[in-house]
Formats: sequence, structure tokens, C-alpha cells
Amino acid sequence: MDDSIPLLPGQLSIGGSNGSASGSTGGAGTNGRRDASELAAPVAEPEERELEAALRPKNLDDFVGQERVRKQLALVLAASKIRGRSADHVLMSGPPGLGKTTLAMIVAAEMNAPLRISSGPAIQHAGDLAAILSSLSEGEVLFLDEIHRMSRPAEEMLYMAMEDFRVDIIVGKGAGATAIPLELPSFTLVGATTRAGLLPGPLRDRFGFTGHLEFYSVAELELVLRRSAGMLDLKLTSAGFAEIAGRSRGTPRIANRLLRRVRDWALVHGVETIDARTASAALDMYEVDVRGLDRLDRSVLEALVKKFNGGPVGLSTLAIAVGEEPETVETVAEPFLVREGLLGRTPRGRIALPAAWAHLGLKMPGNAVAAAMLPMVGDELDS
Repeated sequence: MDDSIPLLPGQLSIGGSNGSASGSTGGAGTNGRRDASELAAPVAEPEERELEAALRPKNLDDFVGQERVRKQLALVLAASKIRGRSADHVLMSGPPGLGKTTLAMIVAAEMNAPLRISSGPAIQHAGDLAAILSSLSEGEVLFLDEIHRMSRPAEEMLYMAMEDFRVDIIVGKGAGATAIPLELPSFTLVGATTRAGLLPGPLRDRFGFTGHLEFYSVAELELVLRRSAGMLDLKLTSAGFAEIAGRSRGTPRIANRLLRRVRDWALVHGVETIDARTASAALDMYEVDVRGLDRLDRSVLEALVKKFNGGPVGLSTLAIAVGEEPETVETVAEPFLVREGLLGRTPRGRIALPAAWAHLGLKMPGNAVAAAMLPMVGDELDS
């Protein structure tokens, strides 16, 4: 790709298949806090992205986990190389931190093509997208993070670009407006989203391959940690790897972040080989408990149990009780607590489930048992 091509704000261009990015723009937007006790947040801070980039696998053989998606994607890419054509457009969906950006970089590397990175929130006008598309080179891979947040006019322009490799540029206004067709080189779009349900059907249908990334098992996270530890020149016992993996919330990004914090703790305390006891002491200091709950998670559970007797309680009231914004509680703490079976969402509000009482070492009273029997729903919630 010609380096003289100016990039729009929010873009990152990588000129070769072996290049790596310090991170992607966009990502799951939250207002979550980022102090020492929030190591379990799934969204990467800018200063962490350079470290994460160094730990990213560069090809599918090095990519750990997501076995089904990895095999399917490998087949798609291999067939494209045999045909000598650009790969079909790829959509990756799933929670943050599971490897969507990494897989986009791997697609470019496997196809020996340059990579252009942008994000949905950075494309607010059709002209922004037209400028990006018109500057692509033949076979280039375009990665759009959080593609569901792209503006509607840009989204409609993307339909024709993906299907026919052309866009219509409107010149003039009113009755004198003229549509000038602009032919585009063949390219591969890799879209990533944390909320696949917000993608309109016409856009979703234009992707030739769709992969949904699942949370990692503890065993898979141990493999991720072993690879990262080798690159960081760290010595850990098997029990040390298991201790960190068990507190990583099924997310490689969190696992690598916790590994770096354990490394810091061991360095300061003069520990050469990190075992389970060392890892546990380090993560306890950073307030990440044995189930991966951080300070905010425990604050939400303790408020729900101790102040509201297990609920039900509205989201806004619960947020006030823990001193946070409702959006922070809903987007940062709740997904993991619900997935772990600690918190329930009902038409009347949030409730603490039996596992929450057990995790806090408290006995569940009878009226809380009745509240826990309330029907669970996904969307019709008391706010």
C-alpha cells in the first residue's frame, strides 16, 4: 500500500502481512473505572495495547482456543489462496478480549496482504467510508471494529461495496445531483462486534463467514498463559498457571493482564519462580478473588445482599448504593455476575442468587429465597 495515502482520523494502516498493530480503535465502549482493582475489566486501556500487541499470535497455528472458528476460518483462507482471490468478508462476534482483533490481523497475515484498521464510531458519514474504500489497494484487508456502531448512511454504502466492489459518489444537490460510480479493488472486510444483534440483516448477510467467539476454558487460558510467559521470560509452575487462569473470567486479555501484574509482584518481592501461592498473594493484593470478581463486582453483590436483603432492587438504586453510574454497573459488572449465576435480572429488578450468598459466606434468608424464585428475563427490566 502506498504510504503517501493520507489516513482519516481513527484509522491505522499496517503495510505488510507480518506487521502488527499496537491496538484497534473503538472497542466496547464503557464508562468503567480503571484503578488497580479493575484488572478484570475486558476492555484494554491505550497504554496496555502495545504490550498486548507483542503477545498476539501472528498466525492460526499459534492461536489458542476457539477451535471451531479457527478450523472454519483456516478452510476459508486456504480456499481463497488456492483460487488466487481475496477471502470472503468475515464477521467476528463475541465479548471483548477474546481475540477478534487478533484474528483480523491473522487474516491479513495468512493472505499476505496489508491491513487497514478503523472502527464503526470513527465512520460517521458516508464520505468517511468512501475515502477509506477508495484508498484500499488490491487484496487489502479492512478491519472495522465495533461495526454495529457505524452510521446508517455509511452502512448503506457498505452494502454495495461489499457485494459489487463499487460505490456511488453523489455530486451536487437537489435535482442537479449526479451519482458517479467508483470502482473499488477487490478487498476483504473483517468486521468485529460485541453486539451482533444490533447489526441489520442486510449487512450480516453480506459476510461470507461468520464466527462467534466463546469464553475460554481454564485449560485453554493456561495454554495462553504458557505462551505469554515464554515470551515474557517468566518461570511459573503448573499450579501458578492454573491460579491465574482460574481468575481470568474466561478472557485471554484479562489473563495476560493478570500475568503481567503477577510478574510485577514477583519482581518486587524477589520471587524467581511463580507458584500458586505467589500468584494468589499478588492477585489478592489487586483485589481479584478466586472467581475473578474485582472490587466493583463484590461491591454490587454486597450491596444487593447486605443493604437490600437480596433484592429485587432497581438498577439505578443499586448503582447509587455502590457509588457508580448505572451504565457502569450494567455494562462492566453485571455480564460476568449473571454468567456466573451470582446475580439475576427480573422484571422487578436485580436479585442475588444463592451462589452470591455462598460466595460471600452468608446464609440466605427465607425471603431472599422467595425473591430468587422470580422469573428471569433479558430486556424488560426495572431501571
